[in-house]
Amino acid sequence: MEAPRAQPWIFWRKARFKTWNEKPGDDGVGAHPHGADIVEEPCSPAGERRKCRGVGAGPAPRPLLLAELLPPPGGRADAQSRGRARRGGPAPMRRKEKRLLQAVALALAALVLLPNVGLWALYRERQPDGSPGGSGAAVAPEAIQELHSRQKKTLFLGAEQRLKDWHNKEAIRRDAQRVGNGEQGKPYPMTDAERVDQAYRENGFNIYVSDKISLNRSLPDIRHPNCNSKLYLETLPNTSIIIPFHNEGWSSLLRTVHSVLNRSPPELVAEIVLVDDFSDREHLKKPLEDYMALFPSVRILRTKKREGLIRTRMLGASAATGDVITFLDSHCEANVNWLPPLLDRIARNRKTIVCPMIDVIDHDDFRYETQAGDAMRGAFDWEMYYKRIPIPPELQKADPSDPFESPVMAGGLFAVDRKWFWELGGYDPGLEIWGGEQYEISFKVWMCGGRMEDIPCSRVGHIYRKYVPYKVPAGVSLARNLKRVAEVWMDEYAEYIYQRRPEYRHLSAGDVVAQKKLRGSLNCKSFKWFMTKIAWDLPKFYPPVEPPAAAWGEIRNVGTGLCTDTKHGTLGSPLRLETCIRGRGEAAWNSMQVFTFTWREDIRPGDPQHTKKFCFDAVSHTSPVTLYDCHSMKGNQLWKYRKDKTLYHPVSGSCMDCSESDHRIFMNTCNPSSLTQQWLFEHTNSTVLENFNRN
Repeated sequence: MEAPRAQPWIFWRKARFKTWNEKPGDDGVGAHPHGADIVEEPCSPAGERRKCRGVGAGPAPRPLLLAELLPPPGGRADAQSRGRARRGGPAPMRRKEKRLLQAVALALAALVLLPNVGLWALYRERQPDGSPGGSGAAVAPEAIQELHSRQKKTLFLGAEQRLKDWHNKEAIRRDAQRVGNGEQGKPYPMTDAERVDQAYRENGFNIYVSDKISLNRSLPDIRHPNCNSKLYLETLPNTSIIIPFHNEGWSSLLRTVHSVLNRSPPELVAEIVLVDDFSDREHLKKPLEDYMALFPSVRILRTKKREGLIRTRMLGASAATGDVITFLDSHCEANVNWLPPLLDRIARNRKTIVCPMIDVIDHDDFRYETQAGDAMRGAFDWEMYYKRIPIPPELQKADPSDPFESPVMAGGLFAVDRKWFWELGGYDPGLEIWGGEQYEISFKVWMCGGRMEDIPCSRVGHIYRKYVPYKVPAGVSLARNLKRVAEVWMDEYAEYIYQRRPEYRHLSAGDVVAQKKLRGSLNCKSFKWFMTKIAWDLPKFYPPVEPPAAAWGEIRNVGTGLCTDTKHGTLGSPLRLETCIRGRGEAAWNSMQVFTFTWREDIRPGDPQHTKKFCFDAVSHTSPVTLYDCHSMKGNQLWKYRKDKTLYHPVSGSCMDCSESDHRIFMNTCNPSSLTQQWLFEHTNSTVLENFNRN
């Protein structure tokens, strides 16, 4: 792994700085002869990438050594001194020499000792929060008060740290004037013919619609308004943007590249590296190479066999030349001014991994919108499913557009200092294909002296596929990856996973000796430290030890004598009434008539030890009750089981009802005397229920 080079303490001559007078048409966007907008890359391709670091910046400043600050030898004063020395007398110092030496000594003392300027201030400012020299912004609850009591210190920026507005105002103005299908991130008006399954079969999203939307389509600026006035360092590191792909759709891949080029300052993009993981589609071979030849900053790497997402990313990272590595997926769209906010945080602390806010591009009509809840912290449950949890009040910023800490990343979209990435060992090479890598890199960066942030002013849209359109090679197991991460990084907390996934206990994780040795060599902290200092709010939503359930078993309707059943339902379909099957041996406990009223006050299929990941959900006072993905945020999935045996839904202010004639289950105006609104759970915990109703 590449070790960081020590930097000598030297003084710099005052650097010359470029001016940033943008003119209409200077954003690097030209007209392609076939009608598509092509971003021109002013940098020459190979061998002259140094020119990409800023046209007009002038020569790099030469380090000025301390000796050069002292008077040069020779001259009248020096001759007099040598003459006196030959006569045996001391060489008295001239008044100017004394004053110069006194000034140098005073400057050195200020640089070293003063708290808010000089070398000490630079050292302190570059310490990662939570590191031995940092202020510990990632705090456990007992340290929250200290976090708020600290006064905000003034940051004195040197000439080389001037701030700049990186927005390309002319490009933003042009985007605002674009009209057409999908422009401004609006949904494409689909016909029935465009909704056919074939449109999704090869890519997991509607490629027909994608092909009809411009490669340079405009997107809505859905950032917080404060982002428009934010300034970032004028001198930022450049980045290699790594985009792995396997059998990606033509238009979705090209739109990813176009969005990056159209909305990134050219001097910040060292290169875009497309890494082909052994695709077999013809359009991804010579046609792709011919098209990308139009872009000098884009190059294509190809694997010789199917490697999987993780190793493909590693291949791209190993070929990167930029100061920073930025990973994107192959079906993304970068939004306005997305790159400078990421690079700014790394420039201020190279051990920070930064993630953009990931917006949703709909797999059907390609509408562009925020995720539910927008800014939230990344987390996980104890079956290792990725989750999002609210930012706790203790960590909320006065300015919602400021970066915030996140315990775990979503996975595919982030930026990291290239040297720091390799100091951390990159990804564990023992991880196969995909899955678990987001936990490994997240735990590693936090526990080994770095930090991770989500950046609200950086937004990138991502197509969440309807389903994975390709097969994973035989013998590869997501479970193996998760166990490998647990064995290397989670210490005694791995037991909580094995309690919920007993099949993991006897699963081989492969040889983890090298990874454990890496953890030791990096002096990484324990997972207990991670849970108490970084992810201290996670157990509130996903406790390692599951609290007792309020009720479980069958849910029998008093009026009809029938039971709630899910055997005819799929995710999103209404619940139904069916004949109760309790008392028919093991079939009863394993049937689709077993539910748990959990400590989260939601109702899920399954017994308390094996609940499923979807919940009873209702959207209005007359809607059917459906099964929907559990979000653990209460809302439409919050229920109260009252003493009159009604299941009350606070959001709609109504109660769960049913119809004996057609076996429907739906919401209705509460009527405690109605027997069809009374429900009996097979087992109840009165203590938990009383606590629910009291709250």
